[in-house]
Amino acid sequence: MLLDELVKTSETVASTRSRLAKVDALATLLSRLEPEEIAPAVGFLIGKAHQGRVGVGWRGVSAAFGAPAASPTLSVGDLDALFDRLAAASGTGSTIGRSTELREFSERATEREQDFFGRVLLGEMRTGALEGVLMDAVARAADRPGDSVRRAAMLSGDLGETARLALTGTAAELDAVGLVVGRPVLPMLASSATSAASALDTTGMASVEFKLDGARIQVHRRGDDVRVFTRSLADITHRVPEVVEVVRRLPVRDVILDGETLSLDEDGAPRPFQETMSRFGADAARETLLHPWFFDVLHVDGRDLIDEPLSTRLAELERVAGEHRIPGEVTDDPEVAERVAQDALAAGQEGVVVKAIGAPYAAGRRGSSWIKVKPVHTYDLVVLACEWGSGRRQGWLSNIHLGALDPTGEFGEPGGFVMVGKTFKGLTDDLLRWQTEHFQEIEVRRTAGTVWVAPTTVVEIAIDGVQRSSRYPGGIALRFARVKRYRDDKPPAEADTIQTLRALLRA
Repeated sequence: MLLDELVKTSETVASTRSRLAKVDALATLLSRLEPEEIAPAVGFLIGKAHQGRVGVGWRGVSAAFGAPAASPTLSVGDLDALFDRLAAASGTGSTIGRSTELREFSERATEREQDFFGRVLLGEMRTGALEGVLMDAVARAADRPGDSVRRAAMLSGDLGETARLALTGTAAELDAVGLVVGRPVLPMLASSATSAASALDTTGMASVEFKLDGARIQVHRRGDDVRVFTRSLADITHRVPEVVEVVRRLPVRDVILDGETLSLDEDGAPRPFQETMSRFGADAARETLLHPWFFDVLHVDGRDLIDEPLSTRLAELERVAGEHRIPGEVTDDPEVAERVAQDALAAGQEGVVVKAIGAPYAAGRRGSSWIKVKPVHTYDLVVLACEWGSGRRQGWLSNIHLGALDPTGEFGEPGGFVMVGKTFKGLTDDLLRWQTEHFQEIEVRRTAGTVWVAPTTVVEIAIDGVQRSSRYPGGIALRFARVKRYRDDKPPAEADTIQTLRALLRA
């Protein structure tokens, strides 16, 4: 298939708010792809090429792109092959090699094709709502039940391969997709509540568990082989040897565990989140050790547990993880839930997660079965731009523009981000240095005082609430926003939504 057809479909999907029209356009495209084109095409559409990051930033793209071709000649396979070559480049001369590859490819691409694969390279594709639409399109094009497609995608962690299997395999093969030890699955997500007691009103009998101020991990063990993944499914096994050793000592042969890791100070209190995250970006272990705690188990010795109630999974977790299980209590008493929440805060943790005791593990989904409770309003938002500072912050990028995810396109582009405020509060000198360098690396344009960036950086923001405002398209503005931390472990598609923030007006 010509790349131009993929690009035109992407533009059609972006230009309409009708979910049905999006599904129709994508299903038509999927049905026309060759088998070997399906997985790459899906990856390009959602901005997640299967090659992962290929070492090209905004400056590299800007420098390499020249005059576009007059007519389309490139295929989907050509773009996939380019990403293969970019990903394979390494060592001395790799930067020059990538630039040469990009320049030669861009000369064969039309202007709209250049724009498309440039956005894929830079992570600028609006994917917040598209993955769900694509799952529906795959189901329609393959004539398979939507639930079968969604389950296979969640358990495989790979929508592209799920699409290929659905379109080229049998229904039985699609339904057979299950947990595989060593292959990460999308994590279950939590919604939010203002108190443990109110969360309990929703869940009923629940496990009220400490919410650690750490980083989410998913650990797979088969025999002595242990692999550790982040919440975005990146493999960080070689960076966390102490976690690997803990899991190797557990009384089990095969297991998949969901949990968190964090570093502790000399008194056993959690160190700042950024100290934990810094280990994920290092190739060698540092003096600060990471400690793992687990709150769920998805598989034990040949037995899948994701469809079992949480009560069953917790019993297995207690047997398997023992002292490495996250603290918590099972209760339907609001006073007990609030006491556990206070205990968590006293221990230096973020709060609690209240989990319905009868719920299965819903991989990749955010619902009412898990509800997180923090003592202040904190939300994960996406940085859209950053302004140059003044005074003692002269020369540093300081005031950040914040966007909330708009999955339905109620206030703009579906899957895009709606600006809800700005802040320069809570930024240490170290964060100012980091963001000054980082945001210029993902710059897409600038004015005299502002650098506009690819919407790929998630930041956790504490607020006192929201207020009605005509200044921003979502109709609200943040009150007293301040930076808590940058969330390197979260993709933009997991940012909080504009609808969640607007609900605070009624709280």
